Amino acid sequence: MNQRPATAAERGRFVTFEGGEGAGKTTQLLRLAKNLGAAGISVTTTREPGGTPAAEAIRKFLLSGAARSLGPEAEALLFAAARADHLDKLIRPALTQGSWVLCDRFTDSTRAYQGAAGVDPDLIEALERIAVWPTTPDLTLILDLPVEIGLVRVAARAAAAEILPDRFERDTVAEHQRRRRIFLEIAAAEPERCVVLDASRPEGEVAEIIWRTVRERLSVAEAAIDG
Repeated sequence: MNQRPATAAERGRFVTFEGGEGAGKTTQLLRLAKNLGAAGISVTTTREPGGTPAAEAIRKFLLSGAARSLGPEAEALLFAAARADHLDKLIRPALTQGSWVLCDRFTDSTRAYQGAAGVDPDLIEALERIAVWPTTPDLTLILDLPVEIGLVRVAARAAAAEILPDRFERDTVAEHQRRRRIFLEIAAAEPERCVVLDASRPEGEVAEIIWRTVRERLSVAEAAIDG
C-alpha cells in the first residue's frame, strides 16, 4: 500500500549539522534522532557526501584523496553531483512523506572546505542553485571548537579504529582554521537559519542545548514534540 504524501503543513523538517573535523557532528545527530524518535517523530538520518549508492561511491573517491589532483573546483563539482542525487533520491522523498531529515554536512561544508581552498564563491553558488534549490535546511547546527582540539579527537578516533585520517582530515592546521572562520561567517550572515554551538562542552551538555534549540527554532513541530 502506498503511503499518503504529506501535505505542505505536514512536510518534514530538514536539519543539517556542520563544523570542522572532530566537532562531534555524527554523535550529536544520532542523539537528536533518538530524542525525536522518542517523541514520536519520524526521522531519517544521512550524511554528505553519501546517502545513496551513487553518492557513497563519490564519497569514497573524494575522501580517499583520489580526486585531490583534479583540484578544488573539480572536487566542488563532485560534491554537487553527489548532493543532487542525494536530494532527489533520499532527502526530498523523506521530507515529502513527513519525516524529519538530519544530515551530517550539507552545502555549508562546500562553502567552507572548497571555499577555503580558493574556489570562486560564484561557482559555489551556481552549483548550489543547480543541485539544491529549492530544498534548503530549516535549521543548521554549527558545532564549533578550536581546530587543535578537533584534530586531537580525529587522531584518537583514527587510532582507536586503526584507520588513517581521510583526505580532508590530513590538511594543515591553517586550512582547518580557514574553514572554521568561514563556518562562523556563514552563521553570522544567516542567523535565522544557523546556530553556533560550543562543541568543546561535554557531549551530554551539547546534546541538551541542541534539543532545546530544535524545540525553540522549529516551533511548528513543538506540539508534536511535547505531545
